[in-house]
Amino acid sequence: MRKFVLGFVALAFVALSAVPASAQMEMAEGEDVEFTAQVVDLSCKVVYDLGGDMHRECSQMCADMGVPLGFLAEDGTLYLPVSQAMPGSGENERLKPHAEHKVTVKGKAIERGGMHTIIIESVEM
Repeated sequence: MRKFVLGFVALAFVALSAVPASAQMEMAEGEDVEFTAQVVDLSCKVVYDLGGDMHRECSQMCADMGVPLGFLAEDGTLYLPVSQAMPGSGENERLKPHAEHKVTVKGKAIERGGMHTIIIESVEM
């Protein structure tokens, strides 16, 4: 009986002291940016260095298969679009019409662990 009471007290303590997950999450500091970039299929760009108009249809098919589309900025930085929504959502449907085109991107850039990401505010050709 004593073990039961101690276990119950310990469980109650943990439950009462737990902070909701939403209160624990803090968005990473980001930087407002605007840059010109080419929308690329990250798999083909990184693995085979494919790109350009001849690769447009392939990029769109890869996007349909779940391969993320990203941005290759004029300075050579490769950005992966990310979402601040919980659960997250992909940006492929939004970017697919722009595959292999040059666009102007506005958003919040976040670098973490060497990876460059962007929360997109707008994309315009």
